[in-house]
Amino acid sequence: MIGSFRPSRRRGEGRSFAIHPLFAVLSGLLPLTTLAVLSGPAKAATDGVVVENGIVGYVKGRILVKARPGLSGAALDKELKVHGGTRVGHIKAIDVHIVELPGNANEQAIAKLLAKNPKFKYAELDLVVKPSLSTNDPYIASAWHLAKIGAQAAWDSSTGTGVTIAVLDTGVNGAHPDLAANLVPGWNVFDNNNNTADVYGHGTAVAGLAAAAGNNAAGAAGLAWSAKIMPVRVSAPDGLASYSAMANGITWAADNGAKVANLSYQTVAGSATVSNAAAYLRSKGGVLIVCAGNSGVQEPYAADSNLTAVSATTSADAMATFSSFGTFVDIAAPGAGVYLTTSSGGYSTGSGTSFASPIVAGVYALMMTANPRLSPANLDQAIFSTAMDLGATGRDSYYGAGRVDAARAVAAAKSMVASDTTAPSVVIGAPSAGATIAGTVNVDVSATDAGGVGQVDLYANNKLVATDIGAPYQFSLDTSALADGPLTLVAKAKDVSGNMGTSPSVVLTVANDTIAPKATITSPTGGSVVTGTVNVTGSATDNKSVASVSLLINGKEVAVSYGSTISYAWSPTVATAKKGARKTTTTTSTSATITLRAKDAAGNVGSASVTVQTQ
Repeated sequence: MIGSFRPSRRRGEGRSFAIHPLFAVLSGLLPLTTLAVLSGPAKAATDGVVVENGIVGYVKGRILVKARPGLSGAALDKELKVHGGTRVGHIKAIDVHIVELPGNANEQAIAKLLAKNPKFKYAELDLVVKPSLSTNDPYIASAWHLAKIGAQAAWDSSTGTGVTIAVLDTGVNGAHPDLAANLVPGWNVFDNNNNTADVYGHGTAVAGLAAAAGNNAAGAAGLAWSAKIMPVRVSAPDGLASYSAMANGITWAADNGAKVANLSYQTVAGSATVSNAAAYLRSKGGVLIVCAGNSGVQEPYAADSNLTAVSATTSADAMATFSSFGTFVDIAAPGAGVYLTTSSGGYSTGSGTSFASPIVAGVYALMMTANPRLSPANLDQAIFSTAMDLGATGRDSYYGAGRVDAARAVAAAKSMVASDTTAPSVVIGAPSAGATIAGTVNVDVSATDAGGVGQVDLYANNKLVATDIGAPYQFSLDTSALADGPLTLVAKAKDVSGNMGTSPSVVLTVANDTIAPKATITSPTGGSVVTGTVNVTGSATDNKSVASVSLLINGKEVAVSYGSTISYAWSPTVATAKKGARKTTTTTSTSATITLRAKDAAGNVGSASVTVQTQ
């Protein structure tokens, strides 16, 4: 049966949220299904649904996989078939496949096995998670967070004009008086249509913090009050959303002009698929901001340069007790009792990291307007370097670089000179030069750039093999379609400013063929007696092709032909003798060995020999 869960809320305030049965048909890929129960300690389960650190569950019978770019569809299907998996969907922009598993499959075990398979970059469950909700007070308070981070001073230089912020959430109330003027068309990933109305209330609050209209005599202003809001609904009607829907939403927003995207959902900082989508957005000059979560505990996620993770602070610049923390946190922002727009068309206050991240998203938009030439890496540098250091000196797991300072960040961005003319550094790490390869080969590339690498392309003999947009840059090279023999690999890395770097060439030898050519000496025949000038002929055949044939007489190479046949005019050595003072030539019968050696493109060698008598 479909269960219900109670999201982590402060002071035990309890609204019950039903798990909508449609969450498993996100993107229209799968039929209705039920939630799988997560295993492990410290769980709180209700009606078969486990809530653990904000994770609601995962889509039963589904995993997300990303193969190494270059792996053929047939090869991918072969790897999946071992586990009964079938591809049922494809997030094309980031080349992530949605895989359906048999009803009795263990999704967690299969995802772990595929993640260890060297043909895959990663495999993970398609988690279904909730927005980072918290309390909503029944009164309107002042927008203290704006003054705290210096928003008014930042507005002297920038208000976000020309930047579109995608709100990846539960939709947005487009009729809200503080949002309507700034709304642009978005997309409903869940229903696959353009109805982006808020079905849960969370998205409208997030949108207002990022970009509620200013100078309109209504409510309060968002951080980037001249920016545009692009609503991208990724959730079911109950607010739940899956990683696959989020990734679809991020790539859709990137392809439709959004330069800032906000995703206020629990645990997303730990998703490889979301990170991959964030890398795609960055390759187009955009940034993804996510919330740290409201579990109030340390999360195990690694730092991720593809996205900006935000923890929450109070009006006293203390860490909010509900805020998650860990080494993945990049920066902090006000998130306790901040001023919100509501889906009913009014205003309230609320608390949660959900509301800290759109504040940071708004600051990114302000910086982009102040200096449109900056790359995502430049923007990161500006916002992190100007944050107010709180807690332990320097970067820490609670505040990251510190509490965001909009005024200083915009000033830093405005003064930056974006003159990136340096190409990325790129090198092929594996396989090593000179190696002999066959079958499907993993190729690893290292690429770095101060402004951020946008993509890495792999070329084999000057032909594009595949493209990877997210580090680590890993490829799958199918050599079965390549000719045996020398193969030159080159990797090209492009940064977000368009500079292109090229790796040193790596020359390999393709050797899929293990069958040696068959050599035949057609003339002279073995055991025959030859004299004078002898016409030696031979030929070779191969299961693929003969690269060369060479002729040896008594072990010494005398002729080479780069084909499958050879002909050589041989004059056997004439023996001489001396009798007294007079030189006499005599004919002496000796034996000679004639060898024909044939080589194919893979380096396999076949040979044939005959022995003749010379006179």
